[in-house]
Amino acid sequence: MTSTTPITSKAVIINQHGGPEELKLVDVTVGEPGPGEIRIRHKAVGLNFIDVYQRSGLYQLPMPLHLGMEASGIVEAVGSGVTHLKAGDRAAYASQPPGSYCEVRVMPAKCVCKLPDAISFETGAAMMLKGLTVQYLLRRTQPQGGLQSGDFILFHAAAGGVGLIACQWAKAMGLQLIGTAGSDEKCALAREHGAAFVINYAKEDFVARVKEITGGKGVKAVYDSVGKDTFDRSLDCLRPFGLMASFGNASGPVAPFSPGILGPKGSLYVTRQTLFSHITTRETTQEMADELFAMVTSGKVKIRIDQRFALADVAEAHRSLEARKTTGCTILTL
Repeated sequence: MTSTTPITSKAVIINQHGGPEELKLVDVTVGEPGPGEIRIRHKAVGLNFIDVYQRSGLYQLPMPLHLGMEASGIVEAVGSGVTHLKAGDRAAYASQPPGSYCEVRVMPAKCVCKLPDAISFETGAAMMLKGLTVQYLLRRTQPQGGLQSGDFILFHAAAGGVGLIACQWAKAMGLQLIGTAGSDEKCALAREHGAAFVINYAKEDFVARVKEITGGKGVKAVYDSVGKDTFDRSLDCLRPFGLMASFGNASGPVAPFSPGILGPKGSLYVTRQTLFSHITTRETTQEMADELFAMVTSGKVKIRIDQRFALADVAEAHRSLEARKTTGCTILTL
């Protein structure tokens, strides 16, 4: 059933790249879903570092830009060709194009998944982008020979939203995750969530500590969302044929480097991953989401929401995220 009167929604947009002050809360009109689309009324919205990259201009996108990559809510209407969702369904997503910082939106249905009744809307909004990121990193982005129980991996920013999920998921896989963070408090949080070892990089040389933990052998894989500040030295943490998986730029983009350095360091592999390369099809998205939902509903992975901001306070939320004052997940409430 379609609506006959226009629907208005509060939405956050930017008209130019810049700081948090560019975030504007405006009224927009929301229409009907077209083929392959749905209209969803959000219950909660997730906040992620990619939102900061898009706002700042590190990732250049056309203006004006609606921000936000994940949310949960109730499907209000579906367009033709959409068979996996119907009006009234609880749903959650991490999806292109941006635009989740709003009350209601029309969007592609492909990456929207039914949210199990056992998972709350707040948890659903907080877990999709970060949880699917951990799924593709630990399950689909593996070093030569894969990852087996007992293997060492290094995970930077282990007390963040992605990091705390990774600590738990890695423990469930039997991996020995070495987590880095910038304070003793954040290190303790990572350990509580399943990190086998923690390194406070503000106090310790993480390369020397990794070598000590692994008996000089190094780790099979490094998962790095920090970027510029950690990339070069992370290569020195890898064992021969190890995998460096870069998936973010919290400290700035990684500088260009010569592939020739990878040979002397042990014939290393380097990859730059994005979630959106992995969720290009409905089938893959659902397969990955099903595994994430199973981890959460089983209790093996608990989604920790440490910060809540009203949609109108989104600029404050961005400032906290950029200042690394956040732990776990952050959501915008509606």
